[in-house]
Amino acid sequence: MTFIHTRISGCLEIVPVCFQDERGRFVKTYNEKTFESHGCCTDWKEEFYSVSRRGVLRGLHFQLPPHQHDKLVYCTAGTVLDAVVDLRKGSPTYGDHIMLELSAEKGNMLYIPRGLAHGFYVTSESATMMYKVSSVYAPDHDAGIRWDSAGIAWPASTPIISTKDGLLPPLIDFSSPFSFDDCAKRQ
Repeated sequence: MTFIHTRISGCLEIVPVCFQDERGRFVKTYNEKTFESHGCCTDWKEEFYSVSRRGVLRGLHFQLPPHQHDKLVYCTAGTVLDAVVDLRKGSPTYGDHIMLELSAEKGNMLYIPRGLAHGFYVTSESATMMYKVSSVYAPDHDAGIRWDSAGIAWPASTPIISTKDGLLPPLIDFSSPFSFDDCAKRQ
């Protein structure tokens, strides 16, 4: 696996080795010692996936303290444009975002530390996204910011979003409970 640092501290693109032959592909998505050696979470509490069609935008989501979590995301079918926004007060990149294409073909993953909002836009006919998270889903701490409030150049101005995502507050109105120093200590 290759771990590539993004300009947002702690957020990493991970490119696994993909083995391919006449039968298909084999991809190792996780190895505890390798993740540990790069300062990444190795204590995953839940894993789930979503299936979405072209034009769907999910996000920008996170969980509030004390149920915040680190997240590992990757695409097992299709292609998405994945985005994260730094919400950690005191971070040199607070309010900034990165965007990265994740695809089943490439097999690349994104490691998202606590204190970052996450979302993605489906560019293929459909896409299946896998998520590993370091805390259990806590509905009362489920939160997000509006998809169109962080300066992200999404491919569509009117994506397909959920009613819930349409009601999220804009970044400018969000009072972040995340601290860069506190989040960095936990990595």
